[in-house]
Amino acid sequence: MLRDRDKYVIWPAYIDKANSRSSGRIISKKLSIASPGLKEIEAAAKELGINPVVEPDKAYPKSWWEVSGRVLVDKKGAKSEIARQISRKIRQKRG
Repeated sequence: MLRDRDKYVIWPAYIDKANSRSSGRIISKKLSIASPGLKEIEAAAKELGINPVVEPDKAYPKSWWEVSGRVLVDKKGAKSEIARQISRKIRQKRG
């Protein structure tokens, strides 16, 4: 799928607690979560109403050998704020 100009790409690495900032995490370690899955990110994005599109066959450029997939979401605010909101939703669901 050709990347839309009105969508942000959310990689699991952006909110993964195991990643360092230099490895791709874009939110604080306190707000990040352990091993986020594509389905969790998709479900959280649906709840936030930002129309997720899952692309499971993509690899994060910094770890190109590892196919982790990505989720495209509507641009409704800053990318880091959307990542924080998705992380909060997943944390709520996990309990």
